[in-house]
Amino acid sequence: MENESWITPLLRQLQADGRERTLNVLPRAGGRFSIDGREYLNFSCNDYLDLSRDPRVLSRAAETMSRYGAGAGASRLVTGTLACHAELEAALASFQSYPAAIVFGSGCLANVGVLSTVLGRSDVVFADRLVHATIIDGIVLSRAKLCRFAHNDIEQLDSLMTRAAAARRPGFRFLVVTESVFSMDGDRAPLRALCEVASRHEAMLLVDEAHALGVLGPYGAGLVREHGLGNRVNACTATLSKALGSYGGFVACSTELQALLINRSRPFLYSTGLPPASVGAALAALEILRAAPHLGPTLLARAELFRRQLRELGLNVMHSESHILPLLIGDNATALRFSARLKAKGILATAIREPTVPRGTARIRLSVTLAHAEEDLLQAATAISEAARLEGLL
Repeated sequence: MENESWITPLLRQLQADGRERTLNVLPRAGGRFSIDGREYLNFSCNDYLDLSRDPRVLSRAAETMSRYGAGAGASRLVTGTLACHAELEAALASFQSYPAAIVFGSGCLANVGVLSTVLGRSDVVFADRLVHATIIDGIVLSRAKLCRFAHNDIEQLDSLMTRAAAARRPGFRFLVVTESVFSMDGDRAPLRALCEVASRHEAMLLVDEAHALGVLGPYGAGLVREHGLGNRVNACTATLSKALGSYGGFVACSTELQALLINRSRPFLYSTGLPPASVGAALAALEILRAAPHLGPTLLARAELFRRQLRELGLNVMHSESHILPLLIGDNATALRFSARLKAKGILATAIREPTVPRGTARIRLSVTLAHAEEDLLQAATAISEAARLEGLL
């Protein structure tokens, strides 16, 4: 294509650095699938509770689409707010124990939308160094000053906030932002300690619950609710596309913040409302969670079994304490070979490389789901052990 000669050298450099990405085209979503008669176990899927194929979820999605149509037809502030959107937002607010909730087109848009709305050029945001890229994108768009603290380092956060407070002017806002379960490491944030520091420095606190929702907390309502911190955490963001098996994102917050987002959040203002099928699927998933509080604990027990198996083999799964297990490899080339070896054994587990994770910490991120039986975990552990020996990691 004309005037695109600059693209090819960039792609070649990505390939040379072991950072080129390609798309895996699969026959279906979920924790297991078949290609040409061969079954694969998918350990790179975020459908944690295996709800995306649940008959109740599929039925509700079809029913809602049949009633409201395939699309919302307009942005939310025009005529794109349907009764099902209001029902979902009320259900999410209740589930998260917040006064209100507002649905966005994706988890990415929820993070970008809330951060670019509540922050301005004169504000300071303190972000854990390992927060998701979409959080950083929202901060950049807000033009607020970004201060990053070492992962889960409360002492350093307190020190940074103390120094920033010396130059703080009246009306300038402070915000602390973290994930409750970190997407690439599988560990948890010290939420109580973060609340204490934020309160001491008169800062707002935002928590991304994307990987906790549906798995941790009462009925899968997340870590903020598990610790009873809803009145101290200004807002929680999360996605409908992981444990809930649907698509979309949301912010759980006060009614005042909800009103501000409706009026000022550009990703909300200028996006068509969420498709009714996705809304129906999410509503069904929430009902399933309320009726089956054992789902999250069951998943965590399976993840603990898998973690123990891998550690007993001498493998480094870092500080994982959730259903996400990062198998630390190191360099990009080895991680790519490792992933290919697993695929040859019927295990789909993608190599995660920079810039998603810091340089030198390439890994195989293993996501355990309820689609994985205990015998599947043993099969995966055996394949991982063989690949590790071939790569000299054991």
